[in-house]
Amino acid sequence: MRFYPFEPQAQKHIRKSREYLEEANLKRVEHQAAAEHHRALTIMYAERIGRIEAELSAALQVGSTSSQPAEAADNERVRPTSDSVVMYPSRAALA
Repeated sequence: MRFYPFEPQAQKHIRKSREYLEEANLKRVEHQAAAEHHRALTIMYAERIGRIEAELSAALQVGSTSSQPAEAADNERVRPTSDSVVMYPSRAALA
């Protein structure tokens, strides 16, 4: 912010209003970018839910048609896929 020691009062208000307008526009752009990011996350999670539901239904259909008991089929066929979360060791474990 600049310092204007001999600026008329009306000019001070206009200058301050312009600063507020610039700040509001900057915040609008920041929030719009965040909204686009959240929209992308929403789509990604919706697709992930669809994949997981499809895998579960396929696993349950295969498990129900086999000659093994249902519990054994569930334990053998429902496993995490390669897109599961990878857990890395903590820093304390590495020290």
